Order: sequence, then C-alpha cells, then structure tokens
Amino acid sequence: MAKNLVIVESPAKAKTIEKFLGKDYKVASSYGHISDLPSKELGVDVTKDFKPKYIVSKDKKEVVKNLRSLASKADTVWLASDEDREGEAIAWHLAEQLKLDRSKTKRIVFNAITRNAILKAIENPRGIDYNLVNAQQARRVLDRLVGYELSPVLWKKIKGGLSAGRVQSVAVRLIVEREREINRFTPEVSFRIVAEFRTAEGKTFKAKLPKTFGTKEEAKQFLERNTGAAFKVASLETKPARKTPAPPFTTSTLQQEASRKLYFSVSRTMNIAQRLYEAGLITYMRTDSVNLSPEASEAAKAEIKQAFGEKYSKPRNFAQKAKGAQEAHEAIRPTDISRHSVSVERDQARLYDLIWKRTIASQMSDAELERTNVKIEADTHKELFTATGEVLKFDGFLKVYIEGTDEEDEEQDGLLPALEKGEVLDNTVMTATQRFSRAPYRYTEASLVKKLEELGIGRPSTYAPTISTIQNRGYIEKGSIEGTERKYTQFTLRKGELQEKTLSEITGADKGKMVPTDIGTIVNDFLVTHFENILDYNFTARVEQNFDDIASGEEDWTLMMKEFYKGFHPQVKDVEENADRERGERILGTDPESGRQVSVRLGRFGPMVQIGVAEEEEKPRFASLLPEQTIEGITLEEALGLFELPRVLGDFEGKPVEVNVGRFGPYVRYDNGFISLDKGEDVFDVTLDRAVELIRAKQKADAPIATYKGKDVTKGKGRFGPFIKWDGMFVNVNKKYDFDNLSDDDITELIEDKLKKEAEKVVREWPEEGIRIEKARWGRHNIIKGRSKVELSKDVDVSGLELEDVKKRLEEKKPVKGKAGKARKK
Repeated sequence: MAKNLVIVESPAKAKTIEKFLGKDYKVASSYGHISDLPSKELGVDVTKDFKPKYIVSKDKKEVVKNLRSLASKADTVWLASDEDREGEAIAWHLAEQLKLDRSKTKRIVFNAITRNAILKAIENPRGIDYNLVNAQQARRVLDRLVGYELSPVLWKKIKGGLSAGRVQSVAVRLIVEREREINRFTPEVSFRIVAEFRTAEGKTFKAKLPKTFGTKEEAKQFLERNTGAAFKVASLETKPARKTPAPPFTTSTLQQEASRKLYFSVSRTMNIAQRLYEAGLITYMRTDSVNLSPEASEAAKAEIKQAFGEKYSKPRNFAQKAKGAQEAHEAIRPTDISRHSVSVERDQARLYDLIWKRTIASQMSDAELERTNVKIEADTHKELFTATGEVLKFDGFLKVYIEGTDEEDEEQDGLLPALEKGEVLDNTVMTATQRFSRAPYRYTEASLVKKLEELGIGRPSTYAPTISTIQNRGYIEKGSIEGTERKYTQFTLRKGELQEKTLSEITGADKGKMVPTDIGTIVNDFLVTHFENILDYNFTARVEQNFDDIASGEEDWTLMMKEFYKGFHPQVKDVEENADRERGERILGTDPESGRQVSVRLGRFGPMVQIGVAEEEEKPRFASLLPEQTIEGITLEEALGLFELPRVLGDFEGKPVEVNVGRFGPYVRYDNGFISLDKGEDVFDVTLDRAVELIRAKQKADAPIATYKGKDVTKGKGRFGPFIKWDGMFVNVNKKYDFDNLSDDDITELIEDKLKKEAEKVVREWPEEGIRIEKARWGRHNIIKGRSKVELSKDVDVSGLELEDVKKRLEEKKPVKGKAGKARKK
C-alpha cells in the first residue's frame, strides 16, 4: 500500500498527477464536494450562529467509504483540491468526513498540473485556510437562506415550482431592465452624408460630413449645394499612434473572448478550459488575476525572441482591476509557453490557441501606427468633409492577436491614398442616407458576464452557473427574433444629378441574445417590488466584498449572517402574509363584440388572454399566446385574433384539417394526430396546401421502410439523432450508415446488434413474471418490469436476490441496499 494518499477533485486530474509521483503515492478523487447542505431541508440552524448541517449525499457515500479506507492505510494524506474557496472547503470537508489525523494531513495547492508545480507543492505544504473555508460557507449559507425562504413565497404568490437566487435574480433583473429600455426606445431619425472622392491618379476614398441633418428637406438642400462644386484638400494632419495589447486572460475575459471569436457559451468555455487544465496544458481557469509569474514572463520573453525577433518583445506587468482578486494568483496561460498548439479534441485546441495567443501578445511590443486626418472643402459652402485613415508602421503584438469586440463599429478607419494640402479632388458620388438611432443592445452571455463583473457581482466561479441557472429555470431564453423590415430614404448626387430612392433594411433581429420570458419578467417584478434590497446591484456587490473580507480574515462570517438575516427574515414573513398574488396581468381593453374586458396574464400552462372576468355570469374565455408573443408586448388586436383559433382549413382525404396553438406551440391537427409547424411559421398564415404538405411529410416519415420478423420498421429523428423503431424498440443509427438509404441488410444488422446488446445486459430474469435485472451505468443494475424500473445499489450482489425481494422492491419503488445476497430497506 502506498505511504502517501493524494486526494484531488476529479479523476482526470488524478490520472495526470499520478504520472508525476512515484510508487509511494496513490492519487484518488473526491469527485468534487463530498458533503453539502441537505436538499430537502434548510440545513442551517439560524438560532445557533447559522451552523450548517453538512451531510454526505447518497451518491458520495461509496466515495467517502473508499477514501476513508485508503486514508487509514496511508502515512500521510495530501489534500490537493483546487486553490480557490470551493477547493479549500472541499479540503476541509474531506478532513472532517474522513476524520483525518491533523498530524499526518497536509494541504497543498497548485495552479497548474505540471511535474514542477506538483513537486513544488509537495515541498511547500500548509494547513487548511479557515478564512477561505468561512468565505465559502458564508456564500453557501447566505444563498441557501435566500433561495429557501424566497422560493416558497414565489410558489404562493405566483406559481408553483419557481425559485429565486441572490446572484441569479440580479442577473435576470439586468436582462429585464435592458428589454424594457429596448421596448421604450424611440429611434431618432437623421440623415448622414458620405462622399466618395477621386485623386488625379484615380485613387478613391470616402469622407463623411461630421454633422447630420434632422429632416429630409435639409439633407436634400445640402446635396443640391454640392452640385457643380469644386473640392480640394483643406488640411492634412498626420500623427503617430500606438496600440497596446490586452492583459492575459482572467475567467471573465476568457469567457467573453471565447464567445466573440469561437461562439462558445460561457458554460462550454469553462468545461473545455477545465479539461485543458486537468490535462496539464493551462493554468487554473477560475481566476480574476491578470498577473503572470516571473517564470512565465521569462518563458514568454524567450519564446517571442525566438519566434518573432527581439524587437517584438516587451515584458509587462498588468495592474489588477478586480478589487480583492483572490481566486488564484496568476492569469490563465499555457503551462508550457513554447507549445504553440496542442494535439487534442478540436474545440480544446481552438481554446488553447486563443489562450496562447493572448498570453504571448500581452508580452509583445506595442503596435505602431500613423494616423492621418484629412479635411476636404467645397467652394460652394463652408462645411468640411473629414476622412481618417491609418497606416501600420510596425505590427508588434498585432502579428499574433487582435482583441474582439461585442458589437461591430459601423464605420472603421481605412487606408487613405497619398494626399497633399491644396490637392484638387473629384467628387464621384455623394449620398444622404436616412439613419435611425439604435436601441440598446440585448445582452449576450459574454456581455452579461462583463456587466456583472463591472458591477462587482459574482466571482470567477459563479459566472457560468449563474447564466446556466437563469436559462434552466426558464426565466431567460436565447432570442430567435427575426427582425422586421424598415423603409428608409437615400438621396444620391452623381454627375450633377440628384436622385431619391426608397430602400429597406431588417431591424431588431437578435438571434442568440438573452431575452426575458414572461415568467422571468413577472418573478423579477415581484422580487423588485417586495425585496428591493436583495435585488439591489450595490447590495449584491457589497455582499461579494463581505465575502472577500471574510476570506482575508477581516470579517466574522457569522456576524455578517446575523446582520443580513435580522432584516431579511421578517421581510419574507411580511410579504408572505400581506402581498397580493401576482400574475403579471395587463388589461388590454374591451372586446368589441361582447363588450367584456380583455386581459392577458400568466396561467397554469403559460401566458394567456382572457375575455371576461370570473365574477360575471358568463364564464371567461381563454386563449394561449403564440410562442413569439409576450404579456408585455401583445396588443388588443393580436389578443382577439387568438380567439379565431382553431382555424379549420378544409378537408384532406375526407378528414378535417385545422391549425391551433397548444402548450408546445402551433400545430396542424389531422386524423387525431398533431404535427408541429416549423419554427417561425405563423398559425394565421398557414394555408390548406401548406398543412397538406406537412401531413404528407409526416405520413411519409411514419410509413414503414421495411419489415423484420413480420413486424414493421419505421424511422425518424429524435433528441439523440436518427433512429429506427421496431416492435416498440428504438435503435440509434450511427454515421456508419446512410440514414436516407438504409438497405434491408442495414436494418437487419442494426436490429440484431441491438437485440444482442439488450440480451447481454440481462443478468437475471423471471420470464413468467415479466421481470428482469439488467446491467446499468457505473457498475449498477436495474430491476425492470414493463415500464417500472428500480435502481440497485452498487454493492448489491444480484446473483443472491430472491424473486420475493425483487417483487417487494418493485412495489415499494425503493432501491435495494445491502451486502451480498441481502435485501434490506434504506
């Protein structure tokens, strides 16, 4: 048995580290946290200094048992969880749950999984940092109190199944408020003048008028004043300019740049970065530090000189922007800066490439530019046209890396031809184009992270789970807004002739941006109304600062909790008892046919329109909103249109065809079957021909493509890709087969392979009872009878189970627990 036990968080990390340590070391994984607050109770004693009640979850009991056994046989236990607050808390939980002897327990930390980093950590062990543990406890307990006490209020006052969170609710508030800014926005109209000029050598370039015109008539008159005008260069100013590289990546800036350049979601970026870290390719990926270690700076300097030349090297230290930066002590960088690329899965390689380039660029020379400003005058008026261009004199860091931006600039500086003061220019064309001021941009995942960071809300470890949570709860969704067509006017002056034309553009298109749902908006409004302090940006940032102060030993976490709870708890009770129920109701107006009130509100199955009120003798009528409609945005006319559904389109093959909207969106109904419309199709625009097209496509898709042993085989596409279905059994069709042209041999092979695999899974069966025991994932087994399934514990010896034990567990639907051959209750 190894003398040393090293406990890390993940099995992937364990494999990497075990390569670096000798035979005297055994590396095992805790698989993250081994204990946490219970899921079905508050788990915090608010009367005894907010003492948390930590339990080992069911799925971690086997892990704890194995680790305890390994620890008891080791001379020294090394707690090597991550170096942030979560990692420190994991180390503490391991020490407590495994009942480790302090004299033979050592805590080690490293921010890269390399041989040198691991051996250096072993040489410099320390004890558990209880300030970091308390900071993590404070966050966990405060968030549990907020979620556990606020969520039942939402169930009672809005709808069951809702939940609230301290940081998540603030993130939703940002998105809701941005959406309302967009809805309130009234675009301002102006006309912008752009002219194209040509030099005597035939080189062309564009210049613009710095001022705009507010009306069509003013713009037209200005162009007319340029008819027949002579133009020349009034002034020419050339200035040197420099561009400086951005700092190395923090968690936030990596998430933003991976979103802009690689189109990764925030959670995807973190998952990929985690794998690169565990493979020893990059440093720890949860950090708000922009520092590079002296060793990394020297390595970057050497690599830049070798790859690009000495003039490209300029070592830098960057100022720390984040107050109380504590998650790790170095920026995200490659562990070996001489490795320009790595042979790993494609998306990992792309993210590594981004990290390498950003790290190297941060230590490279400034880019040197020459920026030219030109002013052009006409002899018919005093307005001056301006053009700006730049010439790259020395590329510096731009040789490697250009930082992305959230929104593209409408007009970029370009190259200008060589010009001289007084030079005569020919105006080839001049336009006056109607332009509309832009509404604020909806948040992307990246720009939301940037905003949270600016406000001091959340920390590196919280950005990704916050964004995932608000989407999983259905409060926010990725927009699929197609935009609407808008007409605009453009005047063109060419060869002395002025023409006017009407053009069109798509405005308001916002695919992939973050849009609040109706339920998200309603929950936000309720919380802002009744718990304004919890949703206050400054309060949330102040709490984060409190956590930082606890981590540095400057504040007592229990005192912070007492101060918070003494105001929060009474407020929750008051709202629970006195606040009105909230459904987000809007009164839209009156139905012209019946004279009854028309309103829109949240119903049991989502937002709906209601004609009439409950107090009237005649019952109210209801209609569900279409997927693209919202409680805040729907008009009276659109609401009344919903009551025209279902629309009967006609008959097909002697059976009626109609369209309607249900819980899962608009659909065609035919012969007791339901066929969803394609995304973006309007239920009011669907014709009988289109419905028949969908019906025939469905019939074709559902038609048997073959028979096997006298039973039909059909095919389709589901969540997990293409499949065939036979005798109630679904068989996935992998890329080895041509799904559109499956042969009889292909179908036979697919079904027989599936049957063979299913048979191999069965380890025990009682055919006369219709009961079997099958192999499941992670070394477990399942008892199956029809659609009933009961999972067995990993330590159950299925060969020793009696039929009566199995039947009993099926009836109780409880997993069998116990040693070999014994079935007992939990």
